[in-house]
Amino acid sequence: MTLTVGIVAGEASGDLLGSRLIRALKKHRPDIEFVGIAGPKMISEGAKSLYPMDKLSLHGYGFDVLKQIPSLLRMRRKLGNHFIANPPQVFIGIDAPDFNFSLEKRLKKKGISTIHYVSPSIWAWRKGRMGQIKRAVSHMLTLFPFEPALYKDKGVKATFVGHPLADEIPLNPNVQEARDSLRLTKAPMIIAMLPGSRTGEVKQLAELFVETAKKISMVQPEALFLVPLITRETRLIFEKVLYASINAADEKHHPNFKILFGHAHMAMQASDLVVVASGTATLEAALLKRPMVITYRMPWFSWQILKRLNYLPYVGLPNILAERFVVPELLQHDANPTKLAETILNIVNDKTILNDIRTEFTGMHEQLRQNNEEKAAQAVLTYLS
Repeated sequence: MTLTVGIVAGEASGDLLGSRLIRALKKHRPDIEFVGIAGPKMISEGAKSLYPMDKLSLHGYGFDVLKQIPSLLRMRRKLGNHFIANPPQVFIGIDAPDFNFSLEKRLKKKGISTIHYVSPSIWAWRKGRMGQIKRAVSHMLTLFPFEPALYKDKGVKATFVGHPLADEIPLNPNVQEARDSLRLTKAPMIIAMLPGSRTGEVKQLAELFVETAKKISMVQPEALFLVPLITRETRLIFEKVLYASINAADEKHHPNFKILFGHAHMAMQASDLVVVASGTATLEAALLKRPMVITYRMPWFSWQILKRLNYLPYVGLPNILAERFVVPELLQHDANPTKLAETILNIVNDKTILNDIRTEFTGMHEQLRQNNEEKAAQAVLTYLS
């Protein structure tokens, strides 16, 4: 008898996780059929997608987004009807919590086991969500080792399966290889600056990064600043700020910027230090064993709301995992060029700090390297018979 697994991924990162999970499961059970919402990578591994994955993402702003919500709700209802009429052995929701939790809750009520792959950040922002998760999820697969205990306390089964980035990135990344690949000229100091992928983030951070680079260049004139940007819009925003600063400046020497189209991973690997907004990029920098400074700015009103929601003293994943400030976090009012430049120079010139960071990040990498796709597959297999 063919086993059926319901599966829904809502974006590119979920599609990648899903494709690896499908591949690992098929090594053990080639007879499994995967049905739901899948992206191109999952489809290439044999998943059948009942709806296009990009339909799960809301596009545009304001009224344009509101217009899309009814069709999204209809799609979720129809998908739930399909699974109730054709019950899978287990349903797996990959990330996309706003879509998947409601679907999982409905399926769980009908006696279908539900697995949610990738815990939302309840530990940082939304502890009140645990009740919703308990009603929706039979088994949570987590990427971080501290998360299962949070679920166990609330009576939700959870398994730490490791982080896929930890499996992909070598324990000893080759810095020179990255520099050669990017064709970088020799420089006494290379700083990677990652202002984020969204236009709003780049607007908030571009001037801060440019002014910080100018202050560092006064101390180290030959420093090189790498800025990877993934869209034409974000590149134009950053370049506009950069050229305005250069045209307005009186000094003869300007910071040496190299703007890249993409290549964020390579830029971090090639650097002596990374300046990065909070998010998954902080974890990637840690796995690359790069010292970093985490910095972030947002509109005043958004900051006031966020401050009241935050349950932890840290925002960066490396600090959260270490449960201490391994690397500095300069947020909002502390995110100013003078303080940021001083912090960067203090780190790159202090061998004791650099060794402490590398030691902590190496241990973190080893802890997160769990053969992620196989461990996730083993957890799912317990629901298949």
